[in-house]
Amino acid sequence: MQGPLAVGAAARETGWSARMLRYLEEHGLVAPLRTPSGYRLYGLSEVNRLRSLRELRHRFGLELAELAFARRLRRDPELRGAVDAWLAAGEDAGSWVEWEQRKHERLLAA
Repeated sequence: MQGPLAVGAAARETGWSARMLRYLEEHGLVAPLRTPSGYRLYGLSEVNRLRSLRELRHRFGLELAELAFARRLRRDPELRGAVDAWLAAGEDAGSWVEWEQRKHERLLAA
């Protein structure tokens, strides 16, 4: 790759469509440079990031919305805390239900 690529060339180089590159930028998953007139330029690091994003999605079966949410979760401590609390409450509720079920099984067996 020689120098930064315009959006069309970056799309051809990475296998993403130009429209998808704009979507990825909008959701903060890639951040191309901008010329003074506003054109996107994709350097080697952005091209590599786009390639690794494609591989990540394929390897783990992730949707772009899931990755965008994961990015938001990492950057927003309040959201992260709320999600952690909600997940922990669900885990606690599951153990409570199991405990109650075992208690009822013991009572029925007695």
